[in-house]
Amino acid sequence: MDKQWTELSPEKKREARFQRWLSPENVKFRSPEAEQLYKGRVTRLIKAIKLQEPDRVPVHLPYGFFPAFYAGGTLQSVMYDYDELRRSWTKFIHDFDMDTYIGPSLVFPARALENLNYRVFKWPGYGLAPDASTYQFVEGENMKADEYDAFISNPADFMQRSFLPRIMGVLEPLQHLSPLNHMMGIPMGYIAPYGRPDVQSALKTLMEAGQEIMKWQEAVAECNREALESGLPTFFGGGGGVPFDAIGDFLRGTQGIMMDMFRQPEKLHEAMEKIMPTGIRMAISGANASGVPIVAFALHKGDDSFMSLKQFEAFYWSYLKRVLLALIDEGLQEWQETAGLTSEREGRKTTHGGKKFQRPPLRAFQACSIKVGTACCLRRIICWNGPRHQEPRQ
Repeated sequence: MDKQWTELSPEKKREARFQRWLSPENVKFRSPEAEQLYKGRVTRLIKAIKLQEPDRVPVHLPYGFFPAFYAGGTLQSVMYDYDELRRSWTKFIHDFDMDTYIGPSLVFPARALENLNYRVFKWPGYGLAPDASTYQFVEGENMKADEYDAFISNPADFMQRSFLPRIMGVLEPLQHLSPLNHMMGIPMGYIAPYGRPDVQSALKTLMEAGQEIMKWQEAVAECNREALESGLPTFFGGGGGVPFDAIGDFLRGTQGIMMDMFRQPEKLHEAMEKIMPTGIRMAISGANASGVPIVAFALHKGDDSFMSLKQFEAFYWSYLKRVLLALIDEGLQEWQETAGLTSEREGRKTTHGGKKFQRPPLRAFQACSIKVGTACCLRRIICWNGPRHQEPRQ
C-alpha cells in the first residue's frame, strides 16, 4: 500500500475515492452527452451518500434477472448462451433510464458449474424447471461439527481438500492430495497424488471449467463496458459480509451454526476471528480494482428469527462493527441489505454518519427512518421480481 495513502484520514480517502468514481480512468464515453449523464448520476449519488440534498432522488432499479425476461428470454437462456446474455443486458441498458447499473455477474456460467457437478445451487435446467426465474440455494453441512480445528489451523488446506470435494462432485478426488505445507522442500509425497488418474481427470475438468468461465467473464465485462460508456455508473465496487453469515451459509449450515452458538461458542468465535481479515481484504481489493467506493453487504443470519438480541451482539454485531470500521477507515462506503433486522438492531449501525447506504426491511422502515435516518442514507426498494409479475400501477 502506498505510504502516502495510508497517511490520509478516512475522510480524505473517501473524497479521493469519490473523485475516482466521478472521473474513471480509461473510459471512452460514447458522446459528450453520455459523459455528462455519467457525472450527473454519480454526483447525485455522492450527495445522497453525504446526506446532502441532490437535484432529485437517485433511482436504483432492483432488476435482478429481469433483463433476460424483458428481452424475451429466460434465466436459463442467458446462463448457457453468452451472446444472449450480451443482447439482453445491452437492450436493458439502452431502454431504461436509471442512475445506477449492476452487471450480470450473478448470472452464473451454468455450463461450467454443471460440468463440475456444483452442489451449492440449483438453477433452471439443472435441478429446477427450465422456466424457473431464479436460483435455489442448497444449504449443506460442508464442514462437520468436529472439523473446526482443521479449518482454523489451515483454512486454505481445508478449502482445497475438504470443502471443494464436498461442493463439487467432480473435485472429490482432491481429498487425496497431500497438504502443501507438508512438503518442506522434499516434494515427492506432495506430488505423488497428482499421478492418480482420478485426480488428473478432476484437474482436467477444472481447467476446462476455467476456460468456460473466462468466456463468461468476457461477456460480463462487455456488458459492463457498454453501460459505463453509455453513461451508467456501476453501483457496487466490491462485496463484504459478516463472518457468521459466511460460516453459516457455506460451511456449517444454518442448523449447524445455531447449534454451535450453544455447544461450542469458543470454536465459532475463533473461526470467525480467523476469516474476518480475509473478508476485509477482499472487499477493499474489489473496490480498489473497480474504482467504485461502494461495498455491498447482504446481511441475513442476524435476523430476529434466528437469534436473540444478546446473541446478535455477541456473534454478529461485534464482528460487523469491526468490518465496517475497517472499510470506513479505507474511505469506503457500505451498502447494507438488512431485510429481517428490526429497528432495534438497525440502530446498532449508526456509528459513522453519512458513511453507508442502508435498506431496512419494509416492516421496519418507518421506525428505522426515525432512528437512523439522520445517520445514513436509507433506500426503499421493490422486489426485483415485481417488474416481471406485476402491472405498472402496482
